[in-house]
Amino acid sequence: MHQLGALIFSLSVAAGQPPGGDLQPVALDARAIEAALAIGQSHIDAERARFHAPYRLPVAQAPVDYIEVVTPFRRVVLAAEARARMGDRSFGQRQALEVLGTAPDEFDVWVELTFHPLNAYVGVPAYEVALAGAGRSIPPRRIERIPRYGARVQGLPLPVPSPAVPRPPRGSEPMLGATIVAGFDRRLIGAVFDAVVSERGKMLARVRIDLTRTR
Repeated sequence: MHQLGALIFSLSVAAGQPPGGDLQPVALDARAIEAALAIGQSHIDAERARFHAPYRLPVAQAPVDYIEVVTPFRRVVLAAEARARMGDRSFGQRQALEVLGTAPDEFDVWVELTFHPLNAYVGVPAYEVALAGAGRSIPPRRIERIPRYGARVQGLPLPVPSPAVPRPPRGSEPMLGATIVAGFDRRLIGAVFDAVVSERGKMLARVRIDLTRTR
């Protein structure tokens, strides 16, 4: 597999869609937090699976497998669900506010990658993630590049609000993939936009994201 260059994951706001669109307010009030906690702590697996389904968007165009959308609402759901899986259902409003932290309006894009098993990477390439729309490019507030050496664990995204520290390689084990996590200001994003993955200006994948189907 040829050496990957800079990856630009640009989200283009759909034509005619103003920032914010028809979405609910960014900041979560007490009622919204309670709704997120109820989903995350539900005993019904099918209910949680239905909730998460619109947030995972398959791409299947190497090296991009899929993307995960993590809104503030889903961030609380994931955190509550992670605690519930450990048998702790005491996660409440106070803990939810701690998860949202100082950036309650942050919207995350998670890019899941798989590399050729014979790659010679010694670290995750310097992929870049940006939002593009209305003739401007919006850089992320933060970006994390997490290598993956073992098999991918299927299911939910890595723990939130920040992915777990990856395990180190075992001997000469190759880096099999990576997760790129980029956080953006939700107030700058429209309701419907395209996700375009590019390498050195060449588009590798494109997928539509519709936030009206999410919370």
